[in-house]
Amino acid sequence: MPQSDRFDHYNRCVHRFFAPALDPGDETVTLPRDESVHLTRVMRLGVGDSVAVFDGRGHEFLARVVGFERRDVRVQLLSRVEAAKEPAVPITLAQSVLKGDKMDEVVRDAVMLGVAALQPIVTARTETTVAALLRGARLDRWRRVALASVKQSRRAVLPEIRTPLSLETFLGEPALGLPLMLVEPGAIADAESLAVLRGQPTPADAVILVGPEGGWAEPEWTRARERGVRLVTLGDRTLRADAVPVAAISVLQFLWNDL
Repeated sequence: MPQSDRFDHYNRCVHRFFAPALDPGDETVTLPRDESVHLTRVMRLGVGDSVAVFDGRGHEFLARVVGFERRDVRVQLLSRVEAAKEPAVPITLAQSVLKGDKMDEVVRDAVMLGVAALQPIVTARTETTVAALLRGARLDRWRRVALASVKQSRRAVLPEIRTPLSLETFLGEPALGLPLMLVEPGAIADAESLAVLRGQPTPADAVILVGPEGGWAEPEWTRARERGVRLVTLGDRTLRADAVPVAAISVLQFLWNDL
């Protein structure tokens, strides 16, 4: 069977499981409890079945279920699998926390598109606080959404879903190679279109700041500009807050030949 056909067959037929304890030098690895439960109770797999395991750091293996230890599943590593290629330019998405389930959708789609990290931020118009987010379960939920998206998109790298920060705290941290803040068209007279990046040198890494449903408050984008953040738009149309990250990441990856 040609290599491309074998890879297509693998993609269609093999279920993927997260194994953070995976060591490429080991013969076997034990899956975490929740992954073991998913394998046995949801997927109804058993001893002898073929699966894939990845460690979230770029390693993935074809494996075989070889045993159960109480409720834990142990698999034997069979052969290395070439995982989906990661983008050449790591992008951190600094996303203002959105209402309801919209943030789940942003995490899902951004991870599928290949972001390196996602930083939830609280802004003047965000309808929550950092303290409330830390007390609640949303951060754990976003991390579960990220893991599910990694499995679906066949990535072997699990992006970091970071602890929420205020915008001011985030802007005080060391800047990445190219910091960009997406603003509404017409809101800031001298904001640039993302198209101005065409033909410019490809950055080593980048961060995209996306605002909440009500947009950025003037002191926020003023402060960001003072910190060296470039204010950019996606053209003349106003997009929903949850649509902006997908559009911006896709445009940047196209400009940087990263698709």
